Amino acid sequence: MSKNFHYIRDPEKIYQLSFQRIREAVDLSPFPPSLQPLIIRMIHSCGIPSIATSIHWHGDVTAHAFLALDQKRPILVDALMVKAAVTSFQPLSSPLICTLNHPQTPTIAQKNKTTRSAAAVDLWKEHLDHAIVVIGNAPTALFRLLECLSEHNTPSPALIIGMPVGFVGAAEAKDALIEHAPCPFITLKGQIGGSAIAASALNALILSHSKQSS
Repeated sequence: MSKNFHYIRDPEKIYQLSFQRIREAVDLSPFPPSLQPLIIRMIHSCGIPSIATSIHWHGDVTAHAFLALDQKRPILVDALMVKAAVTSFQPLSSPLICTLNHPQTPTIAQKNKTTRSAAAVDLWKEHLDHAIVVIGNAPTALFRLLECLSEHNTPSPALIIGMPVGFVGAAEAKDALIEHAPCPFITLKGQIGGSAIAASALNALILSHSKQSS
């Protein structure tokens, strides 16, 4: 005989209860109200309430994201997993761009003796102006982005969501973002990060913008 487990099946109820428990477990008062939905979704994506104490931001993240979405500016992502995570929010007016598998990326990586993730960032330059940048995988991509933004005449994005993950370079890349970012940003200090957390931050902004526009 098959087992019949007792669990919540209603997806809307699961979401509501999850967010309720996050609010009960986390002190959201240090965050402006406009950022709190984003913080909640970041925590929801990884199940670790303690990451709230490691979240660092600068500038009006939500306002700059909304302006970029209003203007249909590109959303540049470093990983296909990030791109896949936002497809359910179609129709999305802003083009969603990932250049990791661009034909030129391996050549750039070989020439510069770097990772494909970093090389892919070189192909963002024509799209950077007032774009939303989401890095959820490679520390080298975030480092390369900051190098590109330090170059003369490189346009600044509207917002950087910088959440690479790993034991080599992730914490250092985020520290560099905090010190050198030329625009508003949000990041998660330390080794924790990843495509799911980065995408959750972007999704929160897209959903909030959609609600405001409706």
